[in-house]
Amino acid sequence: MDGNILDPDGARERLAAWKGRIDKLAADTQTMSDRLQQVRATASDPNGLAEVTVDSTGALVGLQLTSRIQRVAPDVVAQAIMATLGVAKNKLADQSQEIIADTVGTESPAARAIADSVERHLRTGPAPEPAAPDAEDYDEGYEINTHRERW
Repeated sequence: MDGNILDPDGARERLAAWKGRIDKLAADTQTMSDRLQQVRATASDPNGLAEVTVDSTGALVGLQLTSRIQRVAPDVVAQAIMATLGVAKNKLADQSQEIIADTVGTESPAARAIADSVERHLRTGPAPEPAAPDAEDYDEGYEINTHRERW
């Protein structure tokens, strides 16, 4: 026949092609999910106060503070941690977007919905850069070292 819906062989071929696309999408989606669950991101604050690690959900799973925190006011440490957490979440969002693009692409409505969801849940906007601590932010009795310490 000429390819109309009354052609059983043509209908079987179209159905088989459709099933193949669905099977590939399902496999790609599973691969994406597995990779997204394993991703983590780490960021360090530029003043050497803190390093944070977030898991695939954006939850804080690691925090390392250096001895430099003893020389700055607690609110400066808190700001450094929060800003660095934002940087780590933005890195995580970037990595997640790459995984989505690599596995399911960016063209389908489903892929766009997943990518939009990642952006809404992880992206913190441009993270503010932690400011360099001012001299008055340092606790009294501590010397301000201008060289970078090893931690």
